[in-house]
Amino acid sequence: MTIAPENRRLLGLAPQSHARGKRSPTTCLLKCGNQCAHDAPNTTANEYFPDVATRALSRRGVLGGVGAGALALAIAPATPAAAGTVAAAPAGRGNGLRFSPIAPVPATVDAVTVPDGYTWKAVIRWGDPLFDDSPEFDPANQTRASQEAQFGYNCDYLDIIAIGGQRGRTALGVVNHEYTNENIMFPPTTDPARIEENKRVAMAAHGLTVLELRRQAPGQPWEYVRGAERNRRITAQTPFAVDGPAAGHPLLRTAADPVGRTVLGTLNNCAGGTTPWGTVLSGEENFNQYFVATSTAETRRYGIPSTVSSSGRNWWTVDPRFDARQPGYENEVNRFGWIVEVDPEDPTSTPVKHTALGRFKHEGATIRVGRGGRVVAYSGDDERFEYIYKFVSARTYRDDEGPGARAHNKTLLSEGDLYVAKFTGDSPAAEIDGTGKLPTDGAFDGGGEWLPLVVGGESKVPGMSVAEVLVLTRLAADKVGATKMDRPEDVEPNPVTGKVYVALTNNTNRGVGTNAGADEANPRITNREGHVLELTEAGNDPTALTFGWNLLLVCGTPGRTGTYFGGYEGPVSPISCPDNVAFDSTGALWISTDGQPGSIGLDDALHRVTLEGPDRGKVEQFLAVPRDAETCGPVIHDQDGLVFVCVQHPGEDGSWAAQRSFFPDYVAPGALAGGNWGGPRPSVVQVYRER
Repeated sequence: MTIAPENRRLLGLAPQSHARGKRSPTTCLLKCGNQCAHDAPNTTANEYFPDVATRALSRRGVLGGVGAGALALAIAPATPAAAGTVAAAPAGRGNGLRFSPIAPVPATVDAVTVPDGYTWKAVIRWGDPLFDDSPEFDPANQTRASQEAQFGYNCDYLDIIAIGGQRGRTALGVVNHEYTNENIMFPPTTDPARIEENKRVAMAAHGLTVLELRRQAPGQPWEYVRGAERNRRITAQTPFAVDGPAAGHPLLRTAADPVGRTVLGTLNNCAGGTTPWGTVLSGEENFNQYFVATSTAETRRYGIPSTVSSSGRNWWTVDPRFDARQPGYENEVNRFGWIVEVDPEDPTSTPVKHTALGRFKHEGATIRVGRGGRVVAYSGDDERFEYIYKFVSARTYRDDEGPGARAHNKTLLSEGDLYVAKFTGDSPAAEIDGTGKLPTDGAFDGGGEWLPLVVGGESKVPGMSVAEVLVLTRLAADKVGATKMDRPEDVEPNPVTGKVYVALTNNTNRGVGTNAGADEANPRITNREGHVLELTEAGNDPTALTFGWNLLLVCGTPGRTGTYFGGYEGPVSPISCPDNVAFDSTGALWISTDGQPGSIGLDDALHRVTLEGPDRGKVEQFLAVPRDAETCGPVIHDQDGLVFVCVQHPGEDGSWAAQRSFFPDYVAPGALAGGNWGGPRPSVVQVYRER
């Protein structure tokens, strides 16, 4: 794949890199700014596992089904009312979705593949008009104004919040838009004005979409409602309020915002979660690639490029704040990398950036209510050798319908304690040989603790104030000695059992050169295929400061040396590069993948994994997405017989003149008629039983 010279100029792209890991060169370039082509920003000498000293849904019906972070229920609750939220059935062994697993699909197939008895339909596609006066989709003539009124690009996190439960007839959909690929979005051009307008279109294609959904009856597919009251686009220019301890701090002030309390836009929004009070959390992930900044220890630790040639998109030619080298804009980079909260019920509300949860490359944030009502938010920092965090609210959750309850709950992420995880394995280091071979005790497992960064409004990091800890969280975690992990992406608590599952996507640099070698939690060198970690908080209380852990899956092709499927020895589906996780109503784990084409030669997929009993570790493939695409944001409404995913970057390695995918419309290349287009359109897809 070669990016057209005209669009390379449009993007301001650096010379194309070679992707050593799971992804195509194009995805590496556009999704994360080629982070794997550079040394990992974490150059600290923090201990790895072998070196660590051994240490011993809410009642609101609007939340509906269990999606990717859709429910955050009180586990091991302290009150009788909350106790009813804990299901009695063992996780993954109830009457969940019934299907026959599909065979793995070669990476050349440009189709959505689903089990026998099921079919699929797009809910909404890139460019679909949201409002009554929205322009119709025309990819050859997009403008900033048209894109601001249409569904954005490269959808990632998704929730379908069914009003009245999974079997309701109305719902709200909330979707993140992570990044753009101008090479296949726009026809090539050398017109300077068109190049600049395409940058504005790309900025408008980022952010989030909120949309209303309706259907005729339970079990039937959803349709989005054009012109609905709660439809909304949030883009790179939407005003966000800043709250929490770092709000207003000099590190967040700019010439345009001298008080440091209002930020324009949100960028590179990856995964997320729905709160018990019905708002949605979205993680700002690879924000670094949008900026250029003076090289300092702080900017290097966050991977902010210091030269135009190594930066990604040259947006500063249409919005100078993205050049943080310029006077007055030095702190603009500090205003991204946060968890943002959006209220989908109120399209006039101002979204919020929560500084209390720390600043890093958030994959997302997911909520669990702990004993006593304090809210816990888990989050992973998605880069090689980065950390896992949790936030514990200072205030307690109100699980009632009284006046002001929801307004109170919307303040819970504004104040609290922030921790970072430190792990230890329980096997001799000599038994972890880098192949993925199990140690003699038959499991990759151990214990750990949550190291304090901010507690009770005070910094626990020597030499750093509270605001400095929250704005420069990576540096704070380095100082306290957190454990470096293999790209922690989605971190989600199981709403049935309370156990927390972490998707560790891969780390091809483990054991390479001077990088750390294998350890018990990362048992393979040059780890291309990733693994899934299961974490159990002490006393099953998310506010606990210690935990146990084990590896549920060491991913790859079954039967290959160095794979592990929770002890299950029967047939399983191949799985590689776990990315997002979700749960169904029985507590079974669902895993979407990002990178199987480059690691095991298969289209990316969605799998169900049994968690308990003799079938623990059994992996069953439910669907595959089209060529070059990534499976994102799974939502499992098993009681209603529906599964939803976002299909991100289909046909990523193509060009305007030579598209590689025609999903989801599958019409003649280049054709545009009746709302359908002969080219790839990132889309939300629903899978349901055939009638």
